[in-house]
Amino acid sequence: MSMPSPETLTLRQLQQLIRDMYSSKDEKRGIDGTFMWLMEEVGELAGALREGNKEELAKEFADVLAWLATIANVAEIDLEAAVLQKYGQGCPGCGQMVCACSEAEKP
Repeated sequence: MSMPSPETLTLRQLQQLIRDMYSSKDEKRGIDGTFMWLMEEVGELAGALREGNKEELAKEFADVLAWLATIANVAEIDLEAAVLQKYGQGCPGCGQMVCACSEAEKP
């Protein structure tokens, strides 16, 4: 496993990095167990948002992203491909590259 340059880390490379580090543990835990860890990290992110400590906040965002990559790996979903399919041509709601949906809509 070689670490990509921090300036060029793609979503696919992140997902592979997490797979290389943790796949045997993740597969044993399964989707349900992994989802619970993701939710725990989302809760920690919520706490960090309330506290406003930038350093802790950055760590919690990283944890949430890593656990999202983990659950995608267990579910066999290529996150980069999924994001590009859903958002690569613009907002899924209005189709524009800069969302023009009304404030009441969830794009």
